[in-house]
Amino acid sequence: MASLGKPLGAVVAAFLFTAAGATAQEVKHYRFAYDQPHSTGYGILGDIFADKLKTLSKGTMLIDQYPGAQLGQEPQVLQLVKSGDVEFCISSSANAATLSPEAGVMSMHFLFRNEAHLIKAIADPEVSKAVKAMIADTVKGARVIGLATLGLRHMYSKREIRKIEDIKGLKVRVQATPTEDVMFPAYGAQIVHMPFGSVYTSLQTGVVDVGENGINVYLANKHYEVAPVLSLTEHEANNSLLWMSDKLWNSLTPEQQGWVQAAADEVNRTQPAKALELEHRSAEKLKSIGVKVVTDVDKSGFIAIADPYLDKLAKQLGPHAEKIKNLIRAIN
Repeated sequence: MASLGKPLGAVVAAFLFTAAGATAQEVKHYRFAYDQPHSTGYGILGDIFADKLKTLSKGTMLIDQYPGAQLGQEPQVLQLVKSGDVEFCISSSANAATLSPEAGVMSMHFLFRNEAHLIKAIADPEVSKAVKAMIADTVKGARVIGLATLGLRHMYSKREIRKIEDIKGLKVRVQATPTEDVMFPAYGAQIVHMPFGSVYTSLQTGVVDVGENGINVYLANKHYEVAPVLSLTEHEANNSLLWMSDKLWNSLTPEQQGWVQAAADEVNRTQPAKALELEHRSAEKLKSIGVKVVTDVDKSGFIAIADPYLDKLAKQLGPHAEKIKNLIRAIN
């Protein structure tokens, strides 16, 4: 029997080697692109999704994150996801409106009453389902599998914005959506469209007077260096959509599709609260380095103008937008 031991051991070793090789071959890496630094709420989203997918797939589906616009700005990356050249990406709801104008509903001003309302709305399964249905009906080549947020957006400049009169006539860099193009002029401001990557130098040189974004984005991109006053206007939510290429989705087994969707659902459930925690820490950091943070903004003038537009704009955008708006407003 001893003479059989060696050949049998060799056979077993060969089998194990082959099995290990097969397992290694089954490990797939997927590109996950976004245009903010990893230190932002986008990185929180990417990490939650990557960790959950790795766990569910037992290490066979791995996410390689490409933060900081390494693969392009959001509108360009969305096109790459549609074509299947990039597997996953994050976009703001505003940039999603370049593919599906109805997505602009998520950017409507004062749709979200406060941070607690925002967290509840983004984590709400019915809101998520309605957004996915909107994209499924209006976009070919890519799908939305989850929602997230970076918190609320605020205005920053070289001057304080304490009330609506303070932005009259100022040039504000806005995201290129029908919502922004209507609302800021309604407040009396001038709008300027440009890629996010151009905002720093435009604030520095006076091409624009005001930027608007989330607190952590303002901090991470050092916009405080050229616009050292942050006014907490809370005029809009910084919502994000998690996109996936249809080319990849259609290539996966039903089990793999389930893992991907479960990982995206984990984002929906847990990312919003974590992103808001990051916003609060970022505000404290900004104060500690000397940035003036205006907390007592009188929002009443903005709200008085914005409120009638909620129903009007949602209706103009379309039935999906109207449904999403109604779902969000009904959340207490």
